[in-house]
Amino acid sequence: MARQRENAPPTKFTTSPIRKRTWILKTPLAIGEAKECGESSPESIHDENLRLAAPVGVCYVRVARNLPLPSKVVNLVRSNGISRIRLFNPDPNGLKPFSGTGIELMIGVPNEILSTLANGTVFTSLEWLQTNIFSNILPTQIRYLAVGNEVLLKDPFYSPYVVPAILNLYEALQTLGLSETIKLSSSHAASILSSSYPPSSGAFDSNIQPILLPLLQFLQTSESPLMILHSGYTNMFDATVDAFVYAMEKMGFSGIPVVVKETGWPAAGGVAASAENALDYNGNIVKRTMNNVGTPKRPGIGVEVFLFDLFNENGKSGQEYERQFGIFGVDGTKAYGLKFY
Repeated sequence: MARQRENAPPTKFTTSPIRKRTWILKTPLAIGEAKECGESSPESIHDENLRLAAPVGVCYVRVARNLPLPSKVVNLVRSNGISRIRLFNPDPNGLKPFSGTGIELMIGVPNEILSTLANGTVFTSLEWLQTNIFSNILPTQIRYLAVGNEVLLKDPFYSPYVVPAILNLYEALQTLGLSETIKLSSSHAASILSSSYPPSSGAFDSNIQPILLPLLQFLQTSESPLMILHSGYTNMFDATVDAFVYAMEKMGFSGIPVVVKETGWPAAGGVAASAENALDYNGNIVKRTMNNVGTPKRPGIGVEVFLFDLFNENGKSGQEYERQFGIFGVDGTKAYGLKFY
């Protein structure tokens, strides 16, 4: 049976005023603290070693069997100097162990909740944030909320809800005085480009431009990044990033940062998939990020990156190489000698 669509609000960007009201922000360490509009956020907790870590994050996907407990994963992350983690959903079992560690998080807002957030009020978004996010993790540790994952072409039913959901979440964060520190965006694969090579020919698929336009307007106004996926394991990192930059410029938007929310190389399971090649690729990504190498289009401007993946995904379907991106084994040993600093 075909899925019936809900009535989605129009996808246009408007700047909402900050609501003059009090909202009780309940955090893991400070239950019941009142958060007034414009009140400054508490200082973040940082371990000395994390200050020295490279600005490279790692994706933490839990589509596997026999994974270590999240508390042990946190110890593994900290001991290897990893200062940023991407979580694909706000599972409290995955969030709570990170609270108070100083590790910064990108947290995914699942596609399935987008229509509820889009069609609801700002209060709906406040309730969702409190229940699913702030009750489990300190707000000062949240760097990004990734609203929807590869929706536009992979899961298009949710496309009309992406921007309205972002706008309601943004107003909720304004109400809490957190809109400057927690950035909202949405992640997209290179498949939304109708042309990507050479990078200067980069252009977005015309069919999705009506949705992308208000999204890019929001990103520029809120100084938030476009989140992209560098899919596959081709050595075309710079070309992919620059193709998105050129595509944004063709729509009239320059200066929007790009965050690569997922890139990596498999250590087995396919052509050129080996531990040696994975080390070469990921090691080069780390060095380039640390040194702010940038890309040919934006030289000297570092590209924030989240490497894929902490562990192999032996519970994932698809080709064998797709399950072999793990940087660590489930016992905590490295699959190859990658350093994050």
